[in-house]
Amino acid sequence: MTDLELITCCQPLASTLSDEQAEATAAIFRVLGDPARLKIVNALATSDEPICVCNLIDPLGLAQPTVSHHLKKLAEAGLLEREQRGKWAYFSLRPEALERLGSLLDFQEVTS
Repeated sequence: MTDLELITCCQPLASTLSDEQAEATAAIFRVLGDPARLKIVNALATSDEPICVCNLIDPLGLAQPTVSHHLKKLAEAGLLEREQRGKWAYFSLRPEALERLGSLLDFQEVTS
């Protein structure tokens, strides 16, 4: 049995979504649809401090321009805050983004 089998078919993930809410939610899922971006979000979610872009390069195994591209996409989606410290940029998850991501992934109502 997989985790997906626990979710009853065709039940809504949350209360009825408006067209605008559905579009905004789909946009977030599109941004998070890349494994590197998920790794970035995970690293930021598990860090107590903002993370420098330079500290994401080796763990992701990607070149600096590619990491910067992914960070830009996440920031444009409203998920990240960017802080410039000298020549380096430090990133953290926006508190509202954590709440939003948590609500998108809360299946308790569906599985209970």
